[in-house]
Amino acid sequence: MMDSWSLYVSGEDETHALAARLAHALPQGVVHLLGDLGAGKTTLTRHWLQALGHQGTVKSPTYTLVEPYQMNGRAVYHFDLYRLDDPYELELMGMRDYLDQANALLLIEWPSKGEPVIPAADWQVFLSEPSDSDGNQRVVMIMAQSNVGVAALTCLRERHDAYV
Repeated sequence: MMDSWSLYVSGEDETHALAARLAHALPQGVVHLLGDLGAGKTTLTRHWLQALGHQGTVKSPTYTLVEPYQMNGRAVYHFDLYRLDDPYELELMGMRDYLDQANALLLIEWPSKGEPVIPAADWQVFLSEPSDSDGNQRVVMIMAQSNVGVAALTCLRERHDAYV
C-alpha cells in the first residue's frame, strides 16, 4: 500500500506551486508534516491553506496546538504538536471531535509527539533542510500511507508530469 515520491523545490514560488498541487490532490484526509525546525512545514501549510481558499494570515499553532479554518464548507485543522508534553492532552482538547468531521483535512506538524492518539496519515510529507548555499532548495518526499493516499499521490504525479 505504501508509495513515495520525491522532488526538489527552490524558493517560495515553487513551494507555493507545490502546495497548490498538494491541496488539489488531497483536499481532505490526514497529513503528517515531518522535518527539522525551520524546514518549512508551516510555510507549506500556509500555501496549502491559501490554495484551498483561505484569505488572510495563517498563524502557527505552536502554543495553541491547533488552528481551525473553515473554507468552502470544509474544515481544515492545522496542528503543531512541537510543544505537546503528553499525547493525552489531545484527548482532553477533543481530538476525536476533529476526526469525526466529514471532509476534514488535518495537517499535523510534529506528529510523533501525539502518538498514539493522532490518526494514521494518508500522507507523510517530509521536508529536508535546504541543500544549496542560498538556503532555498530542499527535497520534499511524499509517502502515501493509505489507499486514499496512494490514489492521491498517483493523481499528484500525473498532474506534475503534465505540468512540467
